[in-house]
Amino acid sequence: MNRTIFFISLLLLGIVFQQCSYSQTTPPKKETMSTDNKTKHTAYSRTDTSKVNLSEEEWKKVLPAEVYYIARLKGTEPPGSSPYEHSKEVGTYYCAACGNPLFKSDTKFESGCGWPSFYQPISKSSIIYAPDHSHGMVRTEVMCGRCKSHLGHVFEDGPPPTGLRYCINGVVLDFEKAKEAERKYEEKKG
Repeated sequence: MNRTIFFISLLLLGIVFQQCSYSQTTPPKKETMSTDNKTKHTAYSRTDTSKVNLSEEEWKKVLPAEVYYIARLKGTEPPGSSPYEHSKEVGTYYCAACGNPLFKSDTKFESGCGWPSFYQPISKSSIIYAPDHSHGMVRTEVMCGRCKSHLGHVFEDGPPPTGLRYCINGVVLDFEKAKEAERKYEEKKG
């Protein structure tokens, strides 16, 4: 009986860790980059809201290998590998591929899933959704609303007020700290 419970526990643990998604391909080796300068190309802008339509060949040329792997090939970084997972910095998270604003730090929470988690995007247009039936699971993929880069998945097990958990690969995020006045406002609010 104890042996059966042990194997069932292992199986459930494996499902929980797989839920945020693993790709079947091996991710490229990490490149050394500053978080403020992950991507520099003409389509990257934190203010332009026009859609980005680059070919896969163009994306491959302008994105670092680890960003391309996740953003364009729908890969997944290893759980626990993102410095953003436990970050408490106040600011804004942007798409590392195109600069689109995605999440504010005040919507970030500790989910324990191994990836940065948020309960709400900045706006309805910052994220797009698609059904994902890969790896024998039924999930909802989330992509950048500006460039359609893969970000991660959204699940219905998050905190109030939305009840959602946007489980996002940190590799496809850029972060900008809030200005001092904005930071103080956020501290008072939270």
